[in-house]
Amino acid sequence: MQNANINMGHTPESGGKTIKVWDLPTRLFHWTLVLGFASAYLTAEYHYGDIHTLIGYGLCILLAARVYMGLFGSRYTRFSSFIFSPGETIAYMRSMFGKHPVKHYLGHNPAGALMVFSLLGVLTAIFTTGLLTLATIDFEGPLLALERHFSDEASYAVRELHEFLSNATLALVVLHLGGVVGGSIQHGENLVRAMITGNKREPSHPES
Repeated sequence: MQNANINMGHTPESGGKTIKVWDLPTRLFHWTLVLGFASAYLTAEYHYGDIHTLIGYGLCILLAARVYMGLFGSRYTRFSSFIFSPGETIAYMRSMFGKHPVKHYLGHNPAGALMVFSLLGVLTAIFTTGLLTLATIDFEGPLLALERHFSDEASYAVRELHEFLSNATLALVVLHLGGVVGGSIQHGENLVRAMITGNKREPSHPES
């Protein structure tokens, strides 16, 4: 097991030791994704097509970088660090409605892990349908060779799916924010600050 980087300072929430959990690439990915998705959504709403396309390309690169970090990145960024059994995930999510969750996780907890994989899956679908829309309606982009396999009806169906998935992501974002607020209250720590500084409070029974 990799050793966590322990900062012998004190957290505002608990007065205990803090541990460096989120490295700089992870934090940059998180906040760049927030800014990028918001920008892509707004440029689509206000019909800034060229800017929307450029942002979309950037988000595709960002997603590819996150997959790389999930395979080869730091301990708490790797996918293997937050793969939980269905039983553990259900138990944790049930405990969220009680006074205290069953366990305090340094990295992603089971509910957070489910959200991460859901968002990555939906974003992959959004970017794929966006590139297909670009190819089959605007006749440009890296998937242009697939244009001849799509009828006009199929092309516009893909565009509608792209728009639907983008709107559905807003619901996931709301759920994510709710989980962040709930987790911050239940564990007595500021999870937004943790994603800015990279530091989290050391739990009384840290993960093995």
